[in-house]
Amino acid sequence: MELRELHHGNLPDLLEAAVAGTDPLEVMPPVDGPPGWNDERRQAFHDFHRARSLDAPEPVETTYVVEVDGRVVGAARLEPQSEGVEVGLWLARGHRGLGIGGEVLEALAVVARSQGHTRLLASTTTENTAARRILDRAGAQSATVETSVAAVVDLTR
Repeated sequence: MELRELHHGNLPDLLEAAVAGTDPLEVMPPVDGPPGWNDERRQAFHDFHRARSLDAPEPVETTYVVEVDGRVVGAARLEPQSEGVEVGLWLARGHRGLGIGGEVLEALAVVARSQGHTRLLASTTTENTAARRILDRAGAQSATVETSVAAVVDLTR
């Protein structure tokens, strides 16, 4: 597994991985219309990444493509917050459950430490047992409110 910073050249590969292996709601904000991937959602995916990281004068986040054997299979991000750096991750369905998510979290922790961050922040749902398992293995302290889980990984250990 390798993380590579997102750029205009690999954005089409990221979109291809998203279309082939995810529901749009797993990887970007909602877009009006029928469910599934269509031309409007594909354009919104590009626009989302351009606005948040690629073309933003002050990027909100740093986005990485997740590669396995040279193929893009997902994305990860680091978004600085006042209390730490928020992590996000999605993987195409065919690459879930293989330990890749844990590897990605470890790699993001290395990057975050190198940038001086002391805490990783993550949020998920109570139903997302895979994400919760990854966070637990990373030593996260978690709090659950209704169906939301907020987790913090101490990077100073």
